[in-house]
Amino acid sequence: MKQTLIIGTRASKLALVQTYMVRDALQSAHPGLTVAVEHITTRGDIILDRPLNAIGDKGLFVVEIEEAMRAGRIDLAVHSAKDLPSVLPSDMTLAACPRRADPRDALVAQPGMTLAALPSGARVGTSSLRRACQLRALRPDLTLVDLRGNVDTRLRKLREGQYDAIVLAAAGLKRLGLDGAISELIEPDVLIPAVGQGVIGVEARADDEEVLRLLAPLDDQAARIAITAERAFLARIGGGCQVPVGALAHLEGDELLLRGMIGARDGRMVRGMQRGSASDPVGLGCALADELLDQGGRALLAG
Repeated sequence: MKQTLIIGTRASKLALVQTYMVRDALQSAHPGLTVAVEHITTRGDIILDRPLNAIGDKGLFVVEIEEAMRAGRIDLAVHSAKDLPSVLPSDMTLAACPRRADPRDALVAQPGMTLAALPSGARVGTSSLRRACQLRALRPDLTLVDLRGNVDTRLRKLREGQYDAIVLAAAGLKRLGLDGAISELIEPDVLIPAVGQGVIGVEARADDEEVLRLLAPLDDQAARIAITAERAFLARIGGGCQVPVGALAHLEGDELLLRGMIGARDGRMVRGMQRGSASDPVGLGCALADELLDQGGRALLAG
């Protein structure tokens, strides 16, 4: 048995908090195991002066970390699951999905302010095409402005008055102990979250049987089933950073409820919801994707 594992991660405060959660869970599951952390800079961390969709497509925060795994510098990687491409390289696998945190989006603005109450013309910061599309559909009178940087940077820009409000993932804020910054948690029937939002994705080499065995106790069945459906939905659509797509699955006993959306940058979109067996999350994800593509999603993607 390996006595030491090395985790690769981005060096942002949130990435490190999530990595330490995985480290602590590994050491709790396997007393005596030493877990070290290596910081890796990704392309998405370096280029901060352009919107994410203008830099490239899939894997902006992932590729360099996977290369470190292939080179043997690290044994596993910790990601925000929403940063992962819908299909991983054949030599990599999503080895563990710990219990999901709050998947909702959060509005950060003046205390007590809600999305509905923002004044006309308010400057709202987001780097997400998915959020921007849904916000344009809900509130076409808002002014949407691109927002990059880590969570602290984004909050600082809000405090400086560069924005009237910003929208971030609730899970990240909560993991950083910044619950108090949230002025409104936005329900999924208003803003459908990103695929995998709230889930920590632990990636490993597909052929590293010992690391996969060590990670197995960290896997949460409900989180695994839910994001399998969401990722199947995204893969069927073929969406990446350049497409406004969202999906959220929720386990209800033996059933899985999946919401999804496909949009265009101008706020046009199709949304839908399906129920299916929790034993076939891939089938449910593909079925909802096909339904929304047929209902106008294909034309939105082409346009």
